[in-house]
Amino acid sequence: MRGEPSCPKCGGRVRAPGLFADSWQCDVHGPVHPLQPVIPPSVEALGVVVHRAKVPVWMPWPLPVGWLFTGVAYAGDDRSGGRATAVACSGPGPLGGIGELLLVAEELGVGLGARYAGTDGPDPGPHICVDKPPQTKVLAAGRPTPLWHVADAPEDRAVFAGEARGLWLWAIVWPEQSGLLMYDELVLTDLRGAGAEVELLPCGALSPRLLS
Repeated sequence: MRGEPSCPKCGGRVRAPGLFADSWQCDVHGPVHPLQPVIPPSVEALGVVVHRAKVPVWMPWPLPVGWLFTGVAYAGDDRSGGRATAVACSGPGPLGGIGELLLVAEELGVGLGARYAGTDGPDPGPHICVDKPPQTKVLAAGRPTPLWHVADAPEDRAVFAGEARGLWLWAIVWPEQSGLLMYDELVLTDLRGAGAEVELLPCGALSPRLLS
């Protein structure tokens, strides 16, 4: 059974536009871009999000050895398009065990990244110190992209954030020690510009992180 849209900031119920409001409404956060129901990972599901996205759909590409695509989500509707995207992957952690990575791209104020990061939202700005050197860098769509460690995140995860293509980029890794993955010159591709090779993407089971 397909679920219902929810608030990207708190997961609460939202009301569709109607006579008294022209946007989706959360009782706590007011106007929001609704988080659409998460469906099991597949190339087809990914294609739907890529087609609707107005922001990057970041994916480590090629995937690290042994890693799988484990789900995708987006916030937005048919009228506005996807204003935030979240892509989940999992595989062998750098120190053993299973690591999980969630990449979020979003416009200012959407709040989806902060929700998955477990920090006060909606944006990472108050939680990163851009006056100091970044803790790591990734290559996003061919551009070196600095990321800063996000303070005040729960201890079970490592959270990094920065700006790519003029939008927020969050990288959230479980468990915390698997954050070492972010120091390996990770290469990110915006799947909106990817070719047919995406059809060979290895898929795993749906990540529970997307449902949290």
